[in-house]
Formats: sequence, structure tokens, C-alpha cells
Amino acid sequence: MTKIISILGSTGSIGRQTLDVVRHLPVRVAALTAGTNVERMAEQVAEFRPRLVSMGTREAAEALRALLPEPAPQILWGEEGLLAAASLEEADTVLTAVVGMVGLKPTLAALALGKRIGLANKETMVCAGELVMETAKAHGAEIIPVDSEHSAIFQCLMGSRGRGEVKRIILTCSGGPFFGKPKAELEHVTRDDALRHPNWKMGEKITVDCATLMNKGLEVIEAMRLYELPPEQVDVVIHRQSIVHSLVEFVDGAVLAQLGVPDMRIPIQLALTYPDRTANPAPGLDLLNCPPLTFAAPDPEAFPCFAIARAVARQGGSACAVMNGANEVAVARFLRREIGFYDIPALVRRALDAVPFTAAPTLEEILEADRLARAAAEA
Repeated sequence: MTKIISILGSTGSIGRQTLDVVRHLPVRVAALTAGTNVERMAEQVAEFRPRLVSMGTREAAEALRALLPEPAPQILWGEEGLLAAASLEEADTVLTAVVGMVGLKPTLAALALGKRIGLANKETMVCAGELVMETAKAHGAEIIPVDSEHSAIFQCLMGSRGRGEVKRIILTCSGGPFFGKPKAELEHVTRDDALRHPNWKMGEKITVDCATLMNKGLEVIEAMRLYELPPEQVDVVIHRQSIVHSLVEFVDGAVLAQLGVPDMRIPIQLALTYPDRTANPAPGLDLLNCPPLTFAAPDPEAFPCFAIARAVARQGGSACAVMNGANEVAVARFLRREIGFYDIPALVRRALDAVPFTAAPTLEEILEADRLARAAAEA
């Protein structure tokens, strides 16, 4: 069980909910990192008194320093600060809740020191999953997934004696705000439309990824890496109620599912307390009053990002980093209202066509593929 934690991305949705969980556990906060939300970070520092704090930019770090009374914690910024927080000696657990490829190097640094990773940064596994898993195995480090779907799979596999018993993993997907709409109706949807997720309160980037179903495509690749399964053994079903968080079908025909209310504090807490379970601030599931549970197949024509991700999952190699990098840029441009909804998959395809493919990339080649993909998507 976690005793001392570093939280990367503490002012975002997952970071704030992690701190809510920490309030109910005997866990000390050693380090906090954020982007540019100086005021919220100042509030968190006052409450949790970490030894080290890092902001995304020098300007944000200086603004935070001006807000904090003496004695202030050590204040860093940028990649150096993320790496310092992830490598802090006294922290036994690092929860990675930063968005995008920025989480890769800190995750590798923490794993190399044998720390437990509470993984809420799927891009790390998508772009460099094989390297991440190799590093974890080499240093005896644990990776406990925080995404609700992968936490569900993790829980369903607790009683499994080996991957040979698994027939397939079934990831559930809410379908986002546009479920059931044909492609013609989605041509002109707006930023605000895409940010109206029916069940979860999340950051803007992941909410748009849920609207395009890219998020589920990324999770397919993440599941392949985490559970060492080929793409043929990872399926997806639309489950609008977000009560069944994912399922595992075993070779004997048995299917195990993990159910719960759509509250991220449940998987976050398990990542901190595993292998133990303790009381959680999230509400329990009332089976007598929950809605009927329905399931449907995803529509790859209306949601081409999902089809692209499935194809990239089969291709593997540097294509995963290219797809992820291009998608990050495309979503950012969509949020700035520079491009339309279907321009997102178009820019991802452009990058996949433009960037050379490497079957077994090194870390440097992964970072270069990411750089080239972002340039192609910005063009």
C-alpha cells in the first residue's frame, strides 16, 4: 500500500480526485506538479505541504513562488521538475495524471527506481508500451492502471493464474455525446457539442477523444501492452450507462465484469491501496435503482478515429506514437476552433502517411516519430 506519493498533474481532474482520495488515507504527499494553474496549486500546497512542487513553465513557477509564504517547498518547472517529482527518493508511488507524451520520461524514471506507478496517462503506454513494460519488469516496479476500464480488467484478472486462461478482454465505452448519430449529422458538430460527455467529468482533451472514440482506440493499444495480448483478443462494446467498466471472457466461457458508479475515485484508490481495499468516499452502486444495462457495437464509419486506432494497433511500432502525437495536435486545434470534427481523423491519417515507419523503435525514435507527427498535423 502507498505511504508517500508524488502526483504528476495534481490540478487536473484525476489529480484533484486523487487528492480527495488521499484525504481519507494515511498517505503523505511528497510532490505535486501542474501546468499553469497557479492559484489551485497554491491551495493544494497549503493543504498538503509537499516537499517539491513543479509547474509547466518558468513564469508559472515564479508566480507560484510569489503566492506561497515562507518556508516554501522547492519549486521547479518544465521537464526537469516532472523528472524530479517522479524520482523523489521518499515517494514509493507516482501517480501519472499528466496528459500526453509529457508523461513518458517521468514514468520511465520512476519505474527505473522501482516505484509503483498509478497509471492515468494512457499516451505513455500507447507510444512506448513495450519499453515501459520492459523497464517495469527489469526493476520490479508495479504498474496499477487508474483508467476505469483498465482498472476493471486488472480487477477481473486478479484471480486468473495466467494469460492462457483469457479468451478476450472486452472494454466498455460510453459512446460519448454523439452515440447513435450518423456521419452526416456529425459534419458540423462544435467544440461545445463534443465537450458534453454524458457520464464523466474529465479534462477537455480526453473528453474530445471520447467524442471521436479515439480514446477507446488508445485504450485498446494500452490494454494490449498492459496485459500482453494481441489486438484480436481486445474487443470494445458501447455501454451507455458506464456501470460495467469492462469485462474479461475466459476460455471456459466464464465472463467476469467489474461494476460500479462512474466515479474515478474508486480506481484511483485501488491503485494506491492494492492489494488491499478500504472504504472509499465514492458512493456505492444501488442495483435496484440503476438503469437497464445495454450494449452495442461501435460505428467505425461515423467514428473513423476508432477505425484508425484499430489499424494502428495491428501495425504497432512507431505508428502508435505517430497516431498519438498527431491526435494531440489535432484535438488542440479543434479545441481552438481552427478545424472541424472530421478534420481530426484527417490530420491523423496525414501524419501516418507522412512519417516513416519503424517496427521496433528505440526511445529516441519514438520521440522523433512524435515530433514529426506533430509537425505534420500542424501543417
